[in-house]
Amino acid sequence: MTNFCNVRVISNPVVLLNLCKMRDKNTDAQGVRIATRKITRCLLYEASKNLPLVEKEISTPIATFKAKTVDENINLIISPILRAGLIFTDEAIDILPQATIRHLGMYRDEKTLKPVWYYNKVPLEAPEPEKFYVYITDPMLATGNSLLGAIELYVNKGIPIKNIKCICIIAAPEGIKNIQSHYPDIEIITAAIDEKLNDKGYIVPGMGDAGDRIFNTL
Repeated sequence: MTNFCNVRVISNPVVLLNLCKMRDKNTDAQGVRIATRKITRCLLYEASKNLPLVEKEISTPIATFKAKTVDENINLIISPILRAGLIFTDEAIDILPQATIRHLGMYRDEKTLKPVWYYNKVPLEAPEPEKFYVYITDPMLATGNSLLGAIELYVNKGIPIKNIKCICIIAAPEGIKNIQSHYPDIEIITAAIDEKLNDKGYIVPGMGDAGDRIFNTL
């Protein structure tokens, strides 16, 4: 596996177990969805380590004390790239109920491998951009072109690059290099870095088309 700066590979046994199930061509759509959700939960836990903490006075049945908690004054955005990125949504809301879900719709032109926008649910303005924390989610980081489009959308609003994280399950070296050639300081959190892309832009060994396998549209 190639080593990259600012790429965090989460490979604990729970992730590896479900990554194996998710990749297996004999796993049905329900099995793929279950395995994918378990992986996304682990990745989201890791991503959330950058959230700012504050102290809040609370009372337990025993005593009053100051507990650490996530700052309520931040704007936390989970931004799944449709359609495969939707698999992150339920887990994200469960783990981070204060988050806003901002969907981004792109599909890949199979000839150019470039993203084509069809939906954008991101607000026009980001007042106090330093208080925005963004997690862009997409199961597969292949060419990286769709992810680049999503990153640029938030960077253009003035949100600091250190507050934006890319979360994917499987990444190709070509996609990582593409992202880092434009944004070398952005952090990518993934469960695996695979061998390469094939001539059709699919990750090898990968898992095939993530959207088709998750949503049973093969």
